[in-house]
Amino acid sequence: MTTCSTPFPGPLTVERSPRRTPDDVAQMLHLHALGWGVKRIARELGCAKNTVKKYLTQGDWRPPTPLARVGVLDALQPWLAACFHQHHGHADVVPQALQREHQLTVSLRTVERAVAPLRQALRAAARATVRFATRPGQQLQIDFGERTVVMAGVKERVYCFVATLGYSRRLHVRVLLHARHTAWLEGLERTFTAFGGVPETVRLDHAKALVLRHVVATREVTLHPRLLAFAQHWGFRPIACAPYRAQTKGKDERGVGYVKHNALAGHSFDSFAALEAHLDQWTRDVADVRVHGTTGEAPITRFTRDEAATLTPLASRASFQPTREWMRRVQVDCTIELHRHWYSVPWRYLGETVRVPQHGERVTITYGATILADHHVAVGTRVRRVDPAHLVGMTARAHIEASAERALPTATLLRPLAEYAAAVGELPCGAAT
Repeated sequence: MTTCSTPFPGPLTVERSPRRTPDDVAQMLHLHALGWGVKRIARELGCAKNTVKKYLTQGDWRPPTPLARVGVLDALQPWLAACFHQHHGHADVVPQALQREHQLTVSLRTVERAVAPLRQALRAAARATVRFATRPGQQLQIDFGERTVVMAGVKERVYCFVATLGYSRRLHVRVLLHARHTAWLEGLERTFTAFGGVPETVRLDHAKALVLRHVVATREVTLHPRLLAFAQHWGFRPIACAPYRAQTKGKDERGVGYVKHNALAGHSFDSFAALEAHLDQWTRDVADVRVHGTTGEAPITRFTRDEAATLTPLASRASFQPTREWMRRVQVDCTIELHRHWYSVPWRYLGETVRVPQHGERVTITYGATILADHHVAVGTRVRRVDPAHLVGMTARAHIEASAERALPTATLLRPLAEYAAAVGELPCGAAT
């Protein structure tokens, strides 16, 4: 029996020539123009003669034509689109409808490939937004943004109330310590005062402090009764945005980010009053005079020229926020106590009885006709609002108290307990007998 020592060569593999690139075809045409023959060009470029002949006949490079494939669902494209939209873009129910109505059994993957262009169109339609141009005085958009700032060396979370006029893009910014409905109303009142009038509508966020109930399917909105009374008092119509639809108030969304990353980023403040003064100066010197990217003009220019006269005048209307007043005595630490919070006053009024009216989110401390202090309402439990300027002049007294503490005898000058025990004839605990 003869055995073959040569191993079996295995299956025969045929290497396909690489696809010709536009540069290869250009070289073929160039060599042919120089008088080269088809065989010589094929040997030079390492391809078949028929390949050279094809490109010389065409005269240029052309991409390969894909093979036309006929899908099983091509004839049902109109029905497929109607069924896909009827089920709100859910492809997993389409195979069942195909089996039921057309007696056609296909896989889910086949259906997904067929409806891929339809799904992309649905996504684009959901994201597309038509820019809403408001006329002067028509709309004001409001929102809150959170930010952590450093005040007097301590990190504190504040809430930036930002109001943006839809036409001029003019901003009004207030910083508060919470986002309850009283803060929203205070921010709106200060906005109306700053702008000198009231717009027709106020578009507000879907905030729990303002919107009690919002049914997405029916667009039924139940606003806070205090907000409705506030709107009736000032004469505007509140409009709640749809939840998770930020583009419906995109002007103010951009404004909140502008305030957080331009006005507050990288800054620290000595007090809450210094923070408010900084925001007022930033609004006046930066936000009002910048050239807006959409309008191409400074907001203060468009507001003064076109929008200020269209706002409803305030007509000396009183504030909607109630004013309450208490009488307090200044304590020895130069503060008055109100609702388990402490607010500082100048130390010279120690022991005096002062009036403490609270209007909205401000606590003002007065002595007769003199305003001693103006603090923002504290939030939380046992918060101290101390203005360092109120303690100026107390350094001498503090130095005397500190000197008296340093004059106390130290532990090194006291006798050990063992000496007292020996004096009375007793041994200290733990001593050997």
